[in-house]
Amino acid sequence: MVVAIHGGAWMGGDRRQVLPRLFPYVAGGQYAGVSVGYRLSQDAIWPAQIHDCKAAIRWIRGNAKKYNLDPDKIGVIGWSAGGHLVAMLGTAGNVKDLEGDLGDFGDQSSRVTCVVDFFGPADMLTIGDYPSQMKHFAPDSAEAKLLGGAIPENKDKARSASPVAFVSEDDPPFLIVHGTKDPLVPYEQSVSFRDALRKAGVPVALITVEEGGHGGFRNPEIERRVDAFFDAHLRGVKAEFKDERLPNEAQ
Repeated sequence: MVVAIHGGAWMGGDRRQVLPRLFPYVAGGQYAGVSVGYRLSQDAIWPAQIHDCKAAIRWIRGNAKKYNLDPDKIGVIGWSAGGHLVAMLGTAGNVKDLEGDLGDFGDQSSRVTCVVDFFGPADMLTIGDYPSQMKHFAPDSAEAKLLGGAIPENKDKARSASPVAFVSEDDPPFLIVHGTKDPLVPYEQSVSFRDALRKAGVPVALITVEEGGHGGFRNPEIERRVDAFFDAHLRGVKAEFKDERLPNEAQ
């Protein structure tokens, strides 16, 4: 099972936009696919978004028998804001305050098996410390709209929305992909997140896309790494993963 979560700065997009990314998995007959929607920041502030995503994982488990799914093999993938949310699913799998009480399957776990995080924000408290086209600490930033106020004035809430704050040794394996020239989410976010996961003993690999921006990568090797990662952790196909630097375009 591959679960996809869309991006859009927590303000836009919907679950339909990532369906094309799921089609190859489903078409191959090896995976089921689910695309998850969540309340946007104009409708509800944090932690509503992670409550929605965790409820979706619990729903999948609660309906696993009905749809012939393996409840112990749930991989998640997300881009940008979706990358942030899948990273939260990965590191905050046992954080009661972030579970919420949505849905009919409160007895089910919201933990996931593995995580593919494409350039998601990882540390709200430091995201504004690096060069960016966005003023992340400003009162009108996407992060401020998510949290209900600017990061500097809402540090506790910002910490609760930071995947890095919940890293622990029992987190699932991570594959992180980030471009060195990302103008929106600083590349350093993924570097420090990788370091924190590795320090805790969590299996993690960072694919650095040289000269890559905020997505739009044109090197098919990147998707091959993602496919191999899911195959390894969801289907038991042997593979090793390590940090790599790949060009933005195939060479």
